Amino acid sequence: MPPSTLDPVQTLSSELKLPAAGVGAVVKLLTDGGTVPFIARYRKEATGTLDEVQIAAIRDGLENFETLRKRRDAIVKSLQERDLLSDELSTRIAGARDLAALEDLYRPLRPKRRTRAAIARERGLGPLADLLLAQDPALDPTAAARAFVAPDRDVPDAEAALAGARDIIAEVVSDDAASRASLKERLRVGGVIHSKIARGKKDDPAAAKYRDYFNYTEAIPKAPSHRILALLRGEREGALSLSLRIEEAAALSLLERTWLKNRSRAGEQVRLAIHDGYTRLLAPSLETEIRGLLKERADAEAIAVFAENLRELLLAAPLGSKRLLALDPGFRTGCKLVCLDRRGGLLEHTAIYPHSGDEQRRSAAESVVALCRKHEIEAVAIGNGTAGRETEAFVRELELSSDLPIVLVNESGASIYSASEVARDEFPDLDLTIRGAVSIGRRLMDPLAELVKLDPQSIGVGQYQHDVDQKALARALDDVVMSCVNRVGIDVNTASPQLLAYVAGVGPQIAKNIVAARREKPFTARHQLKKVARLGAKAYEQCAGFLRISDAKNPLDRSAVHPESYAIVASMAESLSCGVADLIADPDLRGRLDLSRHVTDQVGVPTLEDIVAELARPGRDPRAEFEVFAFAPGIEAIGDLVVSQTLPGIVTNVAAFGAFVDIGVHQDGLVHISQLADRFVRDPAEVVKVGQRVSVRVLEVDLPRQRIALSMKSK
Repeated sequence: MPPSTLDPVQTLSSELKLPAAGVGAVVKLLTDGGTVPFIARYRKEATGTLDEVQIAAIRDGLENFETLRKRRDAIVKSLQERDLLSDELSTRIAGARDLAALEDLYRPLRPKRRTRAAIARERGLGPLADLLLAQDPALDPTAAARAFVAPDRDVPDAEAALAGARDIIAEVVSDDAASRASLKERLRVGGVIHSKIARGKKDDPAAAKYRDYFNYTEAIPKAPSHRILALLRGEREGALSLSLRIEEAAALSLLERTWLKNRSRAGEQVRLAIHDGYTRLLAPSLETEIRGLLKERADAEAIAVFAENLRELLLAAPLGSKRLLALDPGFRTGCKLVCLDRRGGLLEHTAIYPHSGDEQRRSAAESVVALCRKHEIEAVAIGNGTAGRETEAFVRELELSSDLPIVLVNESGASIYSASEVARDEFPDLDLTIRGAVSIGRRLMDPLAELVKLDPQSIGVGQYQHDVDQKALARALDDVVMSCVNRVGIDVNTASPQLLAYVAGVGPQIAKNIVAARREKPFTARHQLKKVARLGAKAYEQCAGFLRISDAKNPLDRSAVHPESYAIVASMAESLSCGVADLIADPDLRGRLDLSRHVTDQVGVPTLEDIVAELARPGRDPRAEFEVFAFAPGIEAIGDLVVSQTLPGIVTNVAAFGAFVDIGVHQDGLVHISQLADRFVRDPAEVVKVGQRVSVRVLEVDLPRQRIALSMKSK
C-alpha cells in the first residue's frame, strides 16, 4: 500500500489559499509544540505574518489529515485481510482527498449485512447480473435466466432469477463512487429541503412553535444555518418531517446515461434495476449524506457566530481597578450587596431590601450611602436581571457623588459561577447569592478575567448552541478564549488559575503551580518562571511574552516584548547611546531608530515593528476605554414601551437572522436582519457586535408572548 499521495502542505496551501512556505513553517512550528497565539505573535517572519485564524485553520487541516490517515489505514487493513486490494484501488485510496471520497471508494467492498443483493449472490445469480450489465443486444434475458433456475436455492423460475440479478445491479449502481459523487453534487447544489408537520402533531401545542415550517420548501444552497438547525430540531422533537429532494427524472436520466449502453432487452433489465436502486438505495443514502453535510455547514456557521460574539464579549472595555459596590438585585429576597477592593477582593457583604416598603427602603439607602463612604467606593455595579432597573433607579436617587458611575452589568452566567467549583474554592463560606454579587462586580472591573471562569457555552451569546457539534463548539470557543487572554496579556502575580490556564503553553496544572509559587514569593522577573514546577523550556518560550510582571524592575518584563528579543531592544538602545528605559520614555528616540540595522536571519521588520510599538506603550491593553452607559429613564418594563419610541440599547447577541438588544426592560428586543440598516445586509456582523451601544426604534410590542421588535433603520 503506497502512502497518501496528498502532501499536507501543498493541499492545505491550495485549500486555504495561503502561501506554501507559510503553511510549511506553521506545520513545522505546530509539530514542534508551538501554540497558535505564540506562532501568530512571535513567529511572523517564519509564517509570512499569517494571523491566528489562518494558523488555526492549518492546525485543524492537519488534524483532518491525521483522521483521514487513520481511516485509510483501517480500510486498507480490512481489504488486505479479505484479499480485495488491487493496485488500481490502492492508488485511488492513496489519492482520496477527504473522508467522503474515501468511503465512496470503500462502499462496494465494505462488509455488508445480508442485503437483497447479497442473498442473490448466495443463490448464484452474480454471473447473470454480469451478463445483463454487458447488455449484449443479442442476449435474451429470459432464456439466459433459465440456466440459473435452482428451486433448492430458492430460485424457482426465470423471473425470480432476473429479479435477483436486478437486485445485484441495483446495489452495484448504488455503490458506484462516480455515480454517487455526481448525484451528491446535484443534490447539494440543486436540491431542495422540504418540511411538513409530522403525522399526529396537528393539534400538539408543543409543535406549534414550528408552524412556519409545517409546509416549507427551500433550495438547499440558500438555506441559512439557523433555518437548517431549526428544521433539524423540529424533526428531532417529532414536530416536523423532513426530506431532501432532487428532480427524480433528472437523477434517473443521469444514471441511465452512465449505465445504459443500448435499448436492448438486457438494457431494459438494467434500466429497471437502475430505477429500483435509485429509489430504494441510492436516494435515501444520498439524503443521509447531504443531511450530514448540511448539518456540518450549519454547525460551522453557528459556531462562527457564537465565537465572534464571545470574542466581543471577552474583549469588552474593562472599568479597571476600582473600589466597587456591587449589587445582585432581587425583590422579595432583597439585594445582595458586596464591597470589593481594587483587585476584586471581598471587603464586606450584606443584604438590603429597597423594594419591601418605605421603612426598608430608607434603611437600604442609609446602608448604601454609609458603605460607599466607608470603603471610598469609586463605582457601583448592578446586575441586570430581576429588579435590576428598579434597583438602579433606587441607587440613582441616593445622595451619592454625581461623578460616581452607576452601571448595569450583564449578569448572564453569574448564577452558574456562584454554584461552580471555582466559586466554592474562592469563597467556601459564602452563600451562592453573595458569590453572584462578587462576580457581577468583578465582571465590570475586568470582563475577561471573570468570564474565563465560566464554561463559554453558559454565557448565552450563541445561536442554537445545544444543537451543534459540541466537540467542535468547545474547540472553537476554547480557541477564542485563548486568543483573547493572550492578546490582552495578564499579570502573573494576580491572575486567577483559570485565567493563567489559557495562556499559551501553560494549561491547568502549570497554572496551579504558578499560583503555588507566587504564594511563596511573588515573581519580580520573568526568568523566575523557569523555576516553576513542570514549566520547561518549551512552555516558557510559549508563555513568557504573554505573562506580565507589573512592578518588575526590568521594564520589558512589564511588556509584551518576548524575552528572546531583550537583546534586540538592548541593541536598539545602544545604537542611540541610551538606556532601555530612555527608549521607552522618549518617542523622539524611537523615531530615530533604523530598523534595518537590527534585521537578522531570524528577526525581520514585522517583529521589529511590533517591538517598537510595544515600547511606545509597554503592556498596553488593546481593549477600548470604558464608557458609562445608561438606559432610558422611566422605561423599566415591557409595558412601558410605546411603538415608535427611540431608545438607547446594548447588543447582547448577534445571530444569523438579526441582533438582540437590551433596552432595559428585562426582555431583549430583536432587530431583524432586514431592520439593521437602510442598506441590504447579508450578515448582521457587518453592522453590529456584541456589547455595541445602539439606538433603536420600537416597531412592535407583543405582550402575551413577551416579544419586542426593534429597528435600527433611520426611518
